[in-house]
Amino acid sequence: MRIGVLTGGGDCPGLNAVIRAVVRKGAKEYGHEFVGFRDGWKGPLEGLTMPLSLETTRGILPRGGTILGSSRTNPFKIDGGVERIKENLEKSGIDALIAIGGEDTLGVATKLHALGVKVIGVPKTIDNDLNNTDYTFGFDTAVNIAVEAIDRLHTTAESHHRALIVEVMGRHAGWIALHAGLAGGASCILIPEQKFSVEKVCEWVESRFKSHYAPIIVIAEGAIPQDGDMVTKDQTLDSFGHVKLSGIGDWLAQEIESRTGKEARTSVLGHIQRGGTPSAFDRVLATRFGLQAITAAHEGDWGKMVALHGTNIVRVPLASATEKLKLVPLEFYKESEIFFG
Repeated sequence: MRIGVLTGGGDCPGLNAVIRAVVRKGAKEYGHEFVGFRDGWKGPLEGLTMPLSLETTRGILPRGGTILGSSRTNPFKIDGGVERIKENLEKSGIDALIAIGGEDTLGVATKLHALGVKVIGVPKTIDNDLNNTDYTFGFDTAVNIAVEAIDRLHTTAESHHRALIVEVMGRHAGWIALHAGLAGGASCILIPEQKFSVEKVCEWVESRFKSHYAPIIVIAEGAIPQDGDMVTKDQTLDSFGHVKLSGIGDWLAQEIESRTGKEARTSVLGHIQRGGTPSAFDRVLATRFGLQAITAAHEGDWGKMVALHGTNIVRVPLASATEKLKLVPLEFYKESEIFFG
């Protein structure tokens, strides 16, 4: 078979490990040929390709990002987009696609599969919010980067007797904030799943100062105050209809200063969480996903996504990945509240 591989959506540590595993096993064990599509769905849409072979994928395991490039292109928002993809796949002699991505990328893959394109999905998102898999690669790296930042901020917060707010990624799901906050010893953790009381946050801040420690607050970018809305950069939308989030950390810092009189500063980690070399956990998980994805393709088990259930890599219906977002359960969040304040 001649198989196309693409990576879509936000870049993520571990993408190259998937590509490497797919090509290594697919070429050596099954004798398949591979073509890399550049920049997500823009690749098959515009016929942008690059060779994928044992040589071109050698040495990429520890590299962050993706050698294929990425984009947030949505072919279903482009007139004739789906027809162009089918034409380009046929023109390039592509028998099937392995799509590596998150909710948006796999949502497109699911629709294309329903229209007759042979697709296997691999789950990727640092937010860990894809359904029907226990973890996605990239999440562990993002959490570790956030924890390192929190550890460093503890010392400067205490030196200057100020509250420090760490804003991490998480539009609708607070997995990064919760794990990083717990591991980093945060004074409180604010996630999108639970609207927060500014008054209560200020109580925790003052309580922390009374115990002669400076508070660290970890907040997901999509967290919402009880009497407010998401804080956005502007009203523009990407091709999948997402607004640009920015500013909830700064907004909260201003509220804390005005209500408590304590100095507050914000550190927005942003794309730092996506960048750099993947953790050992993510390298292994991404590699295992890649190995199982090419086996599923070789066996013709189309319309499936590889997923982590416990310690096993299994195949689940591709459509199940995007049926709903995997959000932080209330009981899990409640467990962490004993450390607040």
